[in-house]
Amino acid sequence: MSQFPSVSEQIALLTRGAVDLFTRAELEERLEESRRSARPLRVKAGFDPTRPDLHIGHAVLLAKMRQFQELGHTAILLVGEFTAMVGDPTGANELRPRLSREEVRAAATTYTTQAFKILDRSATELRSNAEWLDRLTPADMVELMAKTTVSRMLERNDFAKRFAENRPIYQHEFLYPLLQGYDSVALECDIELGGTDQLFNLLVGRDIMPRYGKRGQMVMTTPILEGTDARIEDGKVVGKKMSKTAGNYIGLLEPPLDMYRKVMQIDDDVIFRYFELLSSRRNDEIAALRDERRAGRNPLEIKGMFAEELVARFHDAEAATRARDAFARVYRQDHVPEDVPVFTETVPDTLWIAKALSICGLVRSTSDGRRLVDQGGVEVDEVRVTDPNLKLGKGKTYLLRAGSKNRRFARITIT
Repeated sequence: MSQFPSVSEQIALLTRGAVDLFTRAELEERLEESRRSARPLRVKAGFDPTRPDLHIGHAVLLAKMRQFQELGHTAILLVGEFTAMVGDPTGANELRPRLSREEVRAAATTYTTQAFKILDRSATELRSNAEWLDRLTPADMVELMAKTTVSRMLERNDFAKRFAENRPIYQHEFLYPLLQGYDSVALECDIELGGTDQLFNLLVGRDIMPRYGKRGQMVMTTPILEGTDARIEDGKVVGKKMSKTAGNYIGLLEPPLDMYRKVMQIDDDVIFRYFELLSSRRNDEIAALRDERRAGRNPLEIKGMFAEELVARFHDAEAATRARDAFARVYRQDHVPEDVPVFTETVPDTLWIAKALSICGLVRSTSDGRRLVDQGGVEVDEVRVTDPNLKLGKGKTYLLRAGSKNRRFARITIT
């Protein structure tokens, strides 16, 4: 018998936070085979490097891969160097832009650097699908296209919507799911992971592998993480998905204190969603924390535990300790940070408070600034502002503070 944990232990960890699993019975069977043969399962997650910076919403999938690694299985991080040039149509109601190989390679370098903040580099196969897709001949491509039908492709919601609305669907877009499926053929995957929006593509891989004489892969999807502004309604987490556009994200490369602070502003009960999807704590530990919360434990203590774990993962333990102490000093005790950014603005006469907040980057726009003043969330020189039309005079430096739970500071000198 191998050193792998029991099948029940592995299933409990691997299915935590998973949405789709095709199928649980197969996963149990292959985990048992793996234990008997001492052969790790081959677990793939592919990405098309279309963005250089990631947030912890992207880390949910990588954290699931890390769980497989910690159980002794092989993680395959696949760079979609070839498929990124095709353009993934998932969720798109219009043609996705195609990227050049140079753009893809540049983004891949940044992406993989960030990914290895989560994955164990020594236990990861880093591959590019250009290795095999570049070598496909026209005859090979025809053979691949013969593995499925147009009607099957039109089962995709995005394709079906465009077809029904008489909007163009280009032939190369049909190739994308097939090429992603062929990646699994080439790598002989046991399991492919992806977000819930990738389910169709993952199932195509499962379908075509037997047609190439391979055992069909299992498919597991992970949730799309809600942002830091999510809330609980009727016992469910609701809110927009985490994104930079929505301003509700925690970036993988953010400074430690910023990461810590953003975690602390998450809803007291929503934090358990983050524990389940991103924490390395065991299920029973998370359940115990939830029970302690119900019994009256201070939710700030529980959120602080996750904040420290997150900062330590993407920085280090020392940075996590410093962030914890700084947060306690600045945000709990109402102190002003030492490293407040400084701005200078030259005006003919006075500067409107909403404009000052916008110049300092404390709000996105003057309308957001006015709204924040109306809500009582702005201080000037540590005195709350109540007049949204307040004008700041020349010849002084002002300390601005925006927000309450999510305090942001700046100094502005008006000349």
